[in-house]
Amino acid sequence: MNEMHGRNYGRTCAVMAGMKRQLAAAFVVVAVFVNGCGSATSGDVAFAADVARASTSPADAITTASSINAFGLDLYRQVGTSGGNVVISPASVAIALAMARAGARGLTAAQMDTVLHGAGSDVNTAGINALDQGLAARTGTFPDAGGHALPVTLRIANAPFAQRDLSLAPAYLEALASRFGAGVRLVDYEADPEAARQLINAWVGGQTEGRIPELLGAGVITPLTRLTLVNAIYLKAAWETAFPAEATEPGSFTRAVGSSVNVPMMRLSAGLGYAEGSSWQAVELPYVGGSLALDVIVPADLATFEAGLTPQSLAAITTALQVREVDLALPKFSVQTATSLSNALKTLGMPLAFDPERADFSGITAQERLFIADVVHQANIDVDEKGTTASAASAVVMGGSAAPAAPVTLRVDHPFLFVLRDIPTGAIVFLGRVADPSTKG
Repeated sequence: MNEMHGRNYGRTCAVMAGMKRQLAAAFVVVAVFVNGCGSATSGDVAFAADVARASTSPADAITTASSINAFGLDLYRQVGTSGGNVVISPASVAIALAMARAGARGLTAAQMDTVLHGAGSDVNTAGINALDQGLAARTGTFPDAGGHALPVTLRIANAPFAQRDLSLAPAYLEALASRFGAGVRLVDYEADPEAARQLINAWVGGQTEGRIPELLGAGVITPLTRLTLVNAIYLKAAWETAFPAEATEPGSFTRAVGSSVNVPMMRLSAGLGYAEGSSWQAVELPYVGGSLALDVIVPADLATFEAGLTPQSLAAITTALQVREVDLALPKFSVQTATSLSNALKTLGMPLAFDPERADFSGITAQERLFIADVVHQANIDVDEKGTTASAASAVVMGGSAAPAAPVTLRVDHPFLFVLRDIPTGAIVFLGRVADPSTKG
């Protein structure tokens, strides 16, 4: 497709179809959370606003990170009700929803702002942009504890897929370009929804190195679909101090249901960020480069701990981390989640966006009424001796002790939480639970 420039925002490379559309047309918001490594590919951008990506400041990213963390914990409680393994990317879901929020108006916008804790709101337009660009800047090559140069890859991609003859508002195209660095790709949902679904899935597969070959299942895309907003986050990072492979051995892990299972248990004795409370222990595992870290929180009783978990209590745990000599036993684990978030988001307080008759996304197009038909999310994470491959990022906060402390022992042999944070902003890019490390689901 030929790229279009200048102020011809609403034009596309196809003529208007002659068929009459129904009043309410659906669009899908898609958040992709993946792992793996390699190069990315993408389809052609058909048109985009001729505006530069807006400049940002670290303060904007930090403010938005707090909003996303609060949203992420709310969403985690909705998604994790089964008690089993779960993983989500609060950052990915928030960025995808923020692309829709840019065109929301009235009560629809107000409800979305409440659920997202202000992330992506009209008064915080710079925040998502700052966080998006800040996370992407973590990619690089850094020395590990032994001085070996190892890579960190954190890639973020945003892609709107619009019906080829849908006239999008100039202000909305400017928002996509300046806040999300995104141009519009064109498909024909009306004539061939299956071809559109396959094209979107192929783009996602390219961004995720084939780890998510079919994000959108059969039936998600229909002839009434008008716009699909896709975000993909891809992380691969090596530990600053790797677990010796020869130290891994079978160990017992008590599942959430009370039974036990033998799983590969990694061992590491090193200076790590550590904190403990009356009913929990926590350890922080930094990745090379120092901008990302995985926090493992091991409560005595997971359900009770989760019930009282708030953004403030989580921040108190990470702030309390201090470097100690830790003898750590941690199971290797691989967790994946694929789910629709529509019901969760309605429950959290934004049902209007899903209402075909009352949703107000008039900031996207005046051609027809849009509503959110579905919000689809996939996430996965693999943790082993060398590091983590996952669609999320997190940061490590480490404090120094005033005096040497006695070594501590932490054996992660029962259900635990993990939080992958971006340290400079504090954003939770990855959040989950391991109830049974012997299974992915």
